[in-house]
Amino acid sequence: MNPVRIPLFFALMIFTAFSCTTNPEKGNSGSLAILPDEDNGGILLPANFGALVVADSLGRGRHLAVNDNGDVYIHLRKLDDHGNSIIALRDVNNDGRADIKKGFSKVTGTGIEIYNGFLYYASRTEIYRSPMRKGILLPGDHIDTLVHMVDGTGHMEKTFTFDNKGNMYVNIGSQSNACQEKQRSKGSPGKDPCIELETRAGIWKFSDNELHQQQDLSLRYATGIRNAVALSWNFDVDKLYALQHGRDDLHRFWPEHFTEEQNLELPAEEFLMIEEGDDFGWPYCYWDQFKKQKLLNPEYGGDGEIVGRCEGIKSPILGFPGHWAPNDLLFYEGDMFPEKYRHGAFIAWHGSWNRLGYEQAGYNVVFVPMKDGKPSGKWEIFADGFKGPNPIENPGDAIFRPCGLAEGPDGSLYIVDSQVGRVWRIMYYPDGIKETGPPTAPKVIPDSKEAAVSAPASPGKRVYDTYCMACHMSNGLGAPGMNPPLAGTKWVLGEKERLIRVVLEGLDEQVEIKGETYQNVMAAHDFLNDQQIADVLTYIRQNFGNNASAIRPEEVSAVREKVK
Repeated sequence: MNPVRIPLFFALMIFTAFSCTTNPEKGNSGSLAILPDEDNGGILLPANFGALVVADSLGRGRHLAVNDNGDVYIHLRKLDDHGNSIIALRDVNNDGRADIKKGFSKVTGTGIEIYNGFLYYASRTEIYRSPMRKGILLPGDHIDTLVHMVDGTGHMEKTFTFDNKGNMYVNIGSQSNACQEKQRSKGSPGKDPCIELETRAGIWKFSDNELHQQQDLSLRYATGIRNAVALSWNFDVDKLYALQHGRDDLHRFWPEHFTEEQNLELPAEEFLMIEEGDDFGWPYCYWDQFKKQKLLNPEYGGDGEIVGRCEGIKSPILGFPGHWAPNDLLFYEGDMFPEKYRHGAFIAWHGSWNRLGYEQAGYNVVFVPMKDGKPSGKWEIFADGFKGPNPIENPGDAIFRPCGLAEGPDGSLYIVDSQVGRVWRIMYYPDGIKETGPPTAPKVIPDSKEAAVSAPASPGKRVYDTYCMACHMSNGLGAPGMNPPLAGTKWVLGEKERLIRVVLEGLDEQVEIKGETYQNVMAAHDFLNDQQIADVLTYIRQNFGNNASAIRPEEVSAVREKVK
């Protein structure tokens, strides 16, 4: 061997060793030579895109944020097994997969952002922040409280965004479906005026730095928005955008005006460009994406044709299929993806729960090309396959439900799932994908079919299918975070009088069942006679894996007398 080359060889070896080592306290945001998983982590992507699983089984992930060094922070809807609500991830060896996982905080919720040196995150009623520390994965222990908001029921999860001008915009969702006098009840008219609009169903504007701000009507930025979990500032045009969760149950509550087929797609989920003072019409109006009109809701005299007071109400920039549940919005500013994605909108669709026994839909990530702040072409499904290969009737049967989006410092797109907490990182390979990593180990999902209804048709089942199945699903497992399960719960198997009262009086309060919080209002069903209530409650108590005693009509009658 040439003696001159020996020192050079060892010098190169030493340089390589040091250049491939990353300090685990500093993180690593590089993306060279990162391979996607062989199966893209179980999802389908366009050509030349690949995905890898950054981390798995983190818990009920909602939204996420990615720091400048590539560290990832996931906000959970409920505490994980170690009592943490926020999970921090770090990739040390630059393979794209998390090597360090640390949890902190007890504040469960949805919104989370890294902004001005702080990690901001939300509960149901407050916005908090903790100071980020350079090179250290977890934020400091100090917690600031920036905003206090009204408490209540209904759509309580808070999301927020910043305009980089000192302002923070917060979604405060509605309490109800359509502001009915008797909530979620067939034929019940809407309250007029809807008093909710004074404190709910809109976007509020706060300072991004002032502590202990109180929600006030004077700070309302826009109104008439039922619930805008997907909320983002578009810096390309310097405006606020959101997607609204449309109302439910046009056919179930108003069958004289809307068919089951119409109910599957109406009303639209609305893509909104929001300016100060805007009113988008809820609860009086909804958007029909086929007629491209704001129409009057049936609670206020509408019939699927009448415009009425909705004339002149601001229209969305785009309408999507009903009930898909938009939960995050990201305007892509990176340069990793092809040019067509630049300034375009990615939308995470959490998936439907209320399509009246039909196959549920959504459960994907959509891309909308944008120019000058408006859609410039047809929207397309960008990432799919989250729910699994088979049709589902219950959202709990989906393998994954995309919920949150974030852009990494290199232009990668991150997605978090709310079922088990899988995090994907999607990258673009301009020359095609020549190599892949190993296939992602499949997440073992409990087979919910074990609790499926197996009893033959009965009077109780007929009542259940008519009045209960739309919310609690055909297998009694409910809709996660929305409508509670009926399988193996104390509400069903416990005290008979309390269960009968729920049917007669409804339930308008937040409840926690098996560690999960549910907040959808249940309407009173006192219009059912004693025999029907006894039949359906007996059916529920003796199906879905339950084994409890029957309820007799005279027991229902006795409770009905008490609640009068």
